[in-house]
Amino acid sequence: MPLDLPSVIGHRGAADSAPENTLAGFRRAAELGARWVEFDLRLTGDGQPVLFHDDGLRRITGASGRVADKSLEEIRDLDAGAWFSPAFAGEAIPTLAEALTLLATLGLGINIEIKPDQGREDETARIGLGEAQRLWPDHLPVPLISSFSHAALHAAQAVVPHWPRGLLASRLPRDWPDLVADYGCSSINLDHRHLTPEVVDKLRLAGLDVLAYTVNDPRRAVTLWNWGVLSVFSDCPDRLLKARQ
Repeated sequence: MPLDLPSVIGHRGAADSAPENTLAGFRRAAELGARWVEFDLRLTGDGQPVLFHDDGLRRITGASGRVADKSLEEIRDLDAGAWFSPAFAGEAIPTLAEALTLLATLGLGINIEIKPDQGREDETARIGLGEAQRLWPDHLPVPLISSFSHAALHAAQAVVPHWPRGLLASRLPRDWPDLVADYGCSSINLDHRHLTPEVVDKLRLAGLDVLAYTVNDPRRAVTLWNWGVLSVFSDCPDRLLKARQ
């Protein structure tokens, strides 16, 4: 079924003006006018769902090792904000429960991207989406679930079959019709640099919504919307919302 999504979705919150995948980033996205945000879900070593993009900790926290090798207690001791700006020093890596509670309070829709470590695809989807299903309020739009991992999408079908799924890829896979059918996808989310009007038309004719990442140039966003792209993910949602108006 067609998705009811806004034209602009905040990428990892509002990653141009606040540290990505943090509560501060979600507050900033709401301040900038975003109605939906996207975030990355992965598991700690002790199986706790947290919001973090990379498998390694160094880029964001300066710490060595991987998220999958640390307990939640160890993860919570790290600073996920100082790398971005001293103003965000002390910002924690949020748990999924903390993020969902804040996002529901802010009234934001969500795209949960499942970022599993190799061999933990099913576990990540089942634990994370099981918790999301328990915590996400009924009065807000159902979340969009997306992943580059086909195994994670398969698990999502079993855990939350009524939540829409998006197939994530850089370029359009040759076997996209089979993948869409296998995982019951409502959208295909592609790198905007590899989109063309012909690709968008082909997908829309197949009844799919097309989403594009990560778009920070307002002129490019307007071009994509004119081609029929439903939503673009952006680090600076306010700039694109102005262009849309």
